Amino acid sequence: MDMGLPVVAGTISTAIFAVSTLPMLLKAAHTKDLSSYSLGNIVLSNLGNVIHSVYVFHLPIGPAWVLHSFYLVTTALMLFWYLRYAARRDRGQPQRPRQPAPQRPRHSHVGMLTRSR
Repeated sequence: MDMGLPVVAGTISTAIFAVSTLPMLLKAAHTKDLSSYSLGNIVLSNLGNVIHSVYVFHLPIGPAWVLHSFYLVTTALMLFWYLRYAARRDRGQPQRPRQPAPQRPRHSHVGMLTRSR
C-alpha cells in the first residue's frame, strides 16, 4: 500500500474522528440517558450511512473504509441504545440507578468572621 500524503492524512483524520466520538459513546453507555438525542437524527444518520456504504465500499480499501465502518457501528449502537432505554423509560421500568456523586462536607463559617471583644 502506497503511504502517500492523502493516505496519511486520511489515517490521521480517521483516528481523530473516531476518538472524538468515544466520549459520546462512553457517556451514553454509562448513563443510559439518551433523552438529549433526537430519534429522527439517529434514524436518518443510520439510513444515510447504509446508503453511503454503496459508495464507500466501492472505493479501494483504506482509511475511508475504516471511518465509515466505525460510523456504521456507532450510529447503529446509538439507535439500539436509544430504542432500548427509551422503551424502558416509557414502560416505567427503572433504569440502573446512578451512584450519587460523593458530597464534600460543608464547613460552617458562622462565627469565624466575628470579632473578639
